[in-house]
Order: sequence, then C-alpha cells, then structure tokens
Amino acid sequence: MAGTAWAQQDVFTLGTIAVHGDKNNGIGAGSVLSNEEMWRFDKKTLDDAVNIIPGVTASSTGGSRNERLIYVRGFDRFQVPLSIDGIRIYLPADNRLDFGRVLTPDLSEIQVSKGYVSVLDGPGGLGGAINLVTRKPTKPFEAELRTGLSLGPQGGYNGWNGYAMAGTRQERFYAQVSGAVLDQDHWTLSDSFRWRANENGGARANSKTNDWRVNAKIGFTPNETDEYSLSFTRQSGSKEAPLHVSDPVAQQRYWRWPYWDIQNIYWLSNTRIGDASYVKTRLFYNTFKNGLYSYDDPAMSRQTLARSFRSIYDDWAWGGSVEAGTDLIPMNTLKVAFHYRRDNHREYQRLYAPTPFREPWQTTTEDTGSVAIENTFHATDKFDLVAGFSYDWRHLSKAQDFTGSGATGQFINYRRRNNDAFNWQTAAIYRFSNTARLYASVSSRTRFPTIFERFSTRFGGATSNPNLKAERAINYEVGGGVDIAPRTRLTGALFYSDVKDMIQSVPMVVNGTAVTQSRNVGDGKYYGFEMALMSDITSNWRVGGNYTLLKREITAPADPLLKPIGTPTHQLFLYTTWQPIEGLSLTPSIQVASSRWTVNTAGTRYYKTGAYAVVNLQAEYAINANVRTIIGIRNFFDQNYTLVDGFPEPGRSIYGSVRVTF
Repeated sequence: MAGTAWAQQDVFTLGTIAVHGDKNNGIGAGSVLSNEEMWRFDKKTLDDAVNIIPGVTASSTGGSRNERLIYVRGFDRFQVPLSIDGIRIYLPADNRLDFGRVLTPDLSEIQVSKGYVSVLDGPGGLGGAINLVTRKPTKPFEAELRTGLSLGPQGGYNGWNGYAMAGTRQERFYAQVSGAVLDQDHWTLSDSFRWRANENGGARANSKTNDWRVNAKIGFTPNETDEYSLSFTRQSGSKEAPLHVSDPVAQQRYWRWPYWDIQNIYWLSNTRIGDASYVKTRLFYNTFKNGLYSYDDPAMSRQTLARSFRSIYDDWAWGGSVEAGTDLIPMNTLKVAFHYRRDNHREYQRLYAPTPFREPWQTTTEDTGSVAIENTFHATDKFDLVAGFSYDWRHLSKAQDFTGSGATGQFINYRRRNNDAFNWQTAAIYRFSNTARLYASVSSRTRFPTIFERFSTRFGGATSNPNLKAERAINYEVGGGVDIAPRTRLTGALFYSDVKDMIQSVPMVVNGTAVTQSRNVGDGKYYGFEMALMSDITSNWRVGGNYTLLKREITAPADPLLKPIGTPTHQLFLYTTWQPIEGLSLTPSIQVASSRWTVNTAGTRYYKTGAYAVVNLQAEYAINANVRTIIGIRNFFDQNYTLVDGFPEPGRSIYGSVRVTF
C-alpha cells in the first residue's frame, strides 16, 4: 500500500504452483493477489477477492443451491481447478464448490492462472487454475489477531468475522497455527428492492451462514535449499438458501446445509540434488462430509412430503505427485511430473414419502492420473521457448445408485467407461529488459466430466449419460507488460479459446417425463482482451485498475436456445489510495459490469440482467506499527442489482475491523 510500511507475511513457497504472469516475467497474464490487497479492499471470501482481478468474474448459481461462482475468462468451476498449497480441492461427486465459503484471512496470496496452465500442475486445467497459498512464519515469534463487524445501512447487526495466528521460525524448523471465522446472521437488501411474494425486503430471508477454517503446519529446513512440511487444514460450516424472489410459492424449495466440511492432511517437500536439479513431492488425504436437507415449509420444521429428504455425502480421496527438474543440459531446463489420486464417493438419501425410508450407502470409486513433461530452451538471456506435453487418464471401478424404496428398492450399477486424453502447450517469451516482456502461447487442455454429470438423477429430474466425453479447449494468447513511466506498470493480453464437446444440461423427455441430461452439446468460442494499470503517482498516492472485454459464443445444435450465462461483456475495476497524513489512508473503489445472460428456473427463457456500478469506500488508520483499524462502506449508493435470475445482491452495508500483530 502506498505510503505504508506494514510488512507482508512471507509466502509459503512450498505451496505455490507455476503461475505464469507478470510477477515472474513468465508466460501468460496470470495474477497474484496478496494478503495485503485482500485487507485493503476488505475481501474476506474467495469469490469477492478474485472479482477484482482482470479476466475473473464472480457470479452465483441462483436456484436452490445459490452458490457463489468464479469464472476465469468464461470458464467455470468445473473447468478451473481450485487448490490449497498446490493440493487439489475436489468434491468427488460433483465438484460443485461454493467459493463464497472459502475464507481468505489466513492466505498469503491467491494465485490465478488464466488460459495457459502448466501441464506440470496436473489434470483439469481447461481454462485456468486457482491456488490458495497459506502463510508461513518469518520471525522467532509472531502472532496476529483480527476481528470485525458487518452492519446494515441503519447500523443493525449483520455478522462478525475473526482471525488469529501464532507461529515461530527457527534456524532449522518452523511451526504455525491459525483460525478464521465468518459468521453471518443475514445480509441486507437494497432499499430500492421492491417487495415480492417470497421476499419483503430488508434482511434477506434465509441468508444465514457460518464458516470457519483452521490451518496448522510444521516444517523442517535442514539447509538453505531443502524444505519439508506437514500441514492440516479443516474447513467447516453451515448454510441456509434464500428463495427465488419471484417464482410461485408452490415451486420453491426449502433447503439448508447443516454441515459442509472439508479436511486435508498433506505433506510437501523440496529437495535439491546438486546445484542444478531438484525433486518436489506432494502427498495428501482429503475428506468431504456434506448434509443437504429439504423441507416441506418455509420455517423448515417439517419433512413429510415427497419433496423432502436428507442427502448425505461421505467422501474421501488420497494421492500425491512428484515433480523433478534439472538444468544440467546447457541453456535448457527440463521438468517432469507424475500425479495420481483415488476418489471415493459415498451417499444415501433419507426419504419421507410415500413412506419414510433410508437408502443404503451407494459408492462410486475412480482413479485419476497424469504424467507430464515440460522443457524450456533458453535461446538467449532474453528469449525462452517452452513446450509441454501430458497424458491424463481416469479409471472408473464402481458407480452405484439406488432406485425405489423399501422392499421394491434395488441397486443400479452403471456401465463403467474409462477416459484418457493427451494435452500439449507451447510458448515463447521475450524480455526486452527487466521491466518489459512480450509472450505468445498456445495450450490444448481437457477436462473429464464429474460423477454428477455422468450419473446423477438430481432427485428425479435427470437421467444418466455414462458415455459423456471430456471437454477440450485450445487457448491462444498474446500479451506482455511494460513500465510506461517511473512507478507505472501497464500489462495486457489478447486471448481466444476454442472449446470442443462442451458439457451442458439439456432438457429431454424419458417415458413421458420431462428430465434433463448432461450432454456434449457443441462448441464454444471465448475471446477478448484484458489490461491492468498501476501507478504510484507520489509516495502517498496510488491509482490502479483493470478492464476486461469478454465475448462468449456457443454453438449447440441440440439446444439452440442455450446462452453463455454468468459473465458480462465488459468489466471494470478502478481504485485510488491516498494518504493525506501519516498513518491514515483512504481507498475509494468502483466495480462496473455490463449485463449478463441468465435463465429462468424452468430453463425455458434466457434474458439479460442489468448493468451495475458498485462504489465502495474504505478508510484505514495505523494507530502504531502493530495496530491498524479500518472502517468502510460497501455499495455506497445502495444499488439494487442482480447477477442471476431471481436473486438480488446485497445493498449498502457498513463494516469495521481491527488488526493487531505481535
């Protein structure tokens, strides 16, 4: 932050991935968002944080799940892997991650790859990748405490948040433990929201959420180059689901998640072999436990009707990766990697009509792997040529479902089909100087469909498709970065993605019943450009921002009405930070987006939401070298806007936080 001497926590380098961007003069327009920037703009959840990165858009699923989404240049959560410290967060059944539940205070940085994702990072990076890097202690003893409140426009209580960390860094080892919590009683609608049958304004009904995460790590550093670390992360929470504001009452679903828990135990290491080679390893064991309850009534007090149920997931996964690299060959860097994981999904439903019945456990098990090679030829000290290749595979060993109830119920063992795919990529990077670079890249990547897309009946509303093929995208990009003046940096990129065998849910009729089925519906083209500018005009005045133009086209003969929902054509973020006196800084910012396609609940009518401009204002005061306070206003002008059919976004709110370091 301009004019601030506050020290950034050290990055846990073992947990980083190969983000290619301006920060390392590498390939692509990858972005890194620091912990300091997340504090400056009060970004407590992942979706809110990455929404200020060029080429990245936050949105919502709407519907009964009402989960927060992230699009990277138009690619969604199925096509953009999410990791913590390089360990993939993958929900084996459907991978329907709710990015609004991922907390940020305990992160040192968020890494976002766009378009070009190194094959060394494993399978699935169709259009990008997101990696959350945790923090690592840098001093013999250090600690941090944060706490804050969120208030409605009239000062009423909305919720609170907190964070605590303590750690130590010694000559040969380090240790750290941290915890973050975000407890939201509700959020408040804009005063411009018009009363509807399912929502009367003010406090948004059923918007209560509670999420917390703990992270602990211990590391061993026997010398200046080698590092070995064992980490534990647990994310836990509960959530309600606001109703569609205009659908008929009879069509509403009354859902809530009493628990949504992810737990990771993982080992990371980096070992140097001589002066020119290294080996990195990652090993992990993940669990995911989830409960989704559906009720008869808005009070969520009865479960007697056919639409009521309790859906239980109990999943686990284990696996790891090995990466090795060497510079032994003159003017050349050669790297190879191997990835493997086994996913096991278990589920059952408790039904309440026509007679109460609990299904037996149903199990799906599959293995996924990848072997990759990447070579960088350093043609000169300024010019690099990169080529990468990988082979990914997936083996499905069991896929079960259960139909009927009681004595008439029976197991279904779906026909198993395995998948494999080849991926390739190449790039050229030219560095004119230490402050100017130009690059061009082409990358062809695939994404295997999830268990949900292949087999889920979606509570009776869908039919399976075991033959679903993998999606493929060829991503083209040209871009660069340059210092156009002292303390002024300009970056930009032109990109084009050609997507084949796109997977979408298509309406159809089976035995006289209207259902949907996931199909490879056709092709897509995503293209546009992005640019970012940051300038320290004086020692106490910084301005910055970014702009993204994104066009998406879908050709789907089986569903000609299909539209690319969720992303605007134009997106702009601007801010300035001014320090009028020592210790005080003011940061106004504005987020502008054009309209975007959405679809009604029945999936029969596509239309565009309106454009919006949301203004935020934050003031920060450093009481001394160890204590900082902030107070701010989100959506200063209380704009009433919508990202997805039937689900308005929050109106004006006020917040305050205190941050203390030791």
